[in-house]
Amino acid sequence: MESFFRTHKYLVEHLEPVIDRLLMSQVDWSHRLIGIKGTRGVGKTTFLLQYAKKYFDADKRDCLYINLNHFYFTACSIFDFASDFAARGGKTLLLDQIYKYPNWSHELRQCYEQLPGLKIVFTVSTVMKLGEDKDLASIVDVYNLRGFSFREFLNILLKKNFRAYTLNEILNNHQKIAFEVCSQVDPLKHFWPYMHHGYYPFFLEKKNFSENLLKTVNMMLEVDVLSIRQVEHSYLAKLRKLLYLVSLSSPGKPNISQLSVDCEISRATVTNYLEYLKSARLINMLYREGEEFPKKPDMVYMHNTNLMFPLKMNEVSEQDLCETFLYNQLHHSDCKISKGEKKVTFIVEKNDDRYEFKVKKQKDRERLKSDMVYAVDKIRVGEKTMIPLWLFGFLY
Repeated sequence: MESFFRTHKYLVEHLEPVIDRLLMSQVDWSHRLIGIKGTRGVGKTTFLLQYAKKYFDADKRDCLYINLNHFYFTACSIFDFASDFAARGGKTLLLDQIYKYPNWSHELRQCYEQLPGLKIVFTVSTVMKLGEDKDLASIVDVYNLRGFSFREFLNILLKKNFRAYTLNEILNNHQKIAFEVCSQVDPLKHFWPYMHHGYYPFFLEKKNFSENLLKTVNMMLEVDVLSIRQVEHSYLAKLRKLLYLVSLSSPGKPNISQLSVDCEISRATVTNYLEYLKSARLINMLYREGEEFPKKPDMVYMHNTNLMFPLKMNEVSEQDLCETFLYNQLHHSDCKISKGEKKVTFIVEKNDDRYEFKVKKQKDRERLKSDMVYAVDKIRVGEKTMIPLWLFGFLY
């Protein structure tokens, strides 16, 4: 136990100063069992350590971060460790890499029922379906930690404190908000760098970003998808090829029959693997209104713009980047997004409101429709229903 306390203190004290993620203020920390879902590379470990540093004194030893990847947990159970920690006065246990531990959900349930004075916060991959876990579904509060929004990227890069806005605020007050932001920074100067490398926190590391991202993507496939979804390792090459082929044509309508032939797997397996890639936050699938999985998606997008560069390798279309960016930012703000008809890019539903969106690379002389929302690249401030594309990066 002493070794874990020393490690916890060292990690908290040497945590690089970074901005608070918006999720930090959204979590109900009074709940006794909290799951933080997030894809590999978005900063789940840092988030746990930020929470420990912000709300606890390391010297009081009432909060402890542990990584279940430690060999100690091949011989010691989570429940026994948690019981010992609670007996020493521990109040909050932060569990990272929990998927490495077998039967972990059952033991978390045991902790919840038998250690009422202990709070547990744990991290899991987005591939895991906690809502379907019979041990945890009724007792766990689940939150999603996403990659950086454009707003968070600017705050980190320029040491600003821009706040997030709701979709309704942006639609109704976009000129005022854009003027306020532009009075402090030039968003267009930083928008392309965000598209290229701003979504994942490791852009802050002094390493080759593209190589680091490719390594992370491979880890998602090899560890998160294969291990958690129990896919045979012999199918890894087919899964990787599927992701590559989809990335080349994204955004685009997937040809399931051709992908089946190219990857040498059945059409049903292609559809299932696309869902695995979606749950790993590598792609997004877009359906027409009223349709959903397991039907064939109408369009497949990469999950975020950063993924488009190292996977496609060749020149990336500006229109594709703009659409992928908007889909990603709207998706993260809990909007329901569907494929639009004809000149409509997306149908966006939020609460009881429904909007038609069209993504444009730049301002032109096209007649604006009063019932259409135009998300336009390369403008700092909009007018009427024409809104700067970058401003949707302030949704979270």
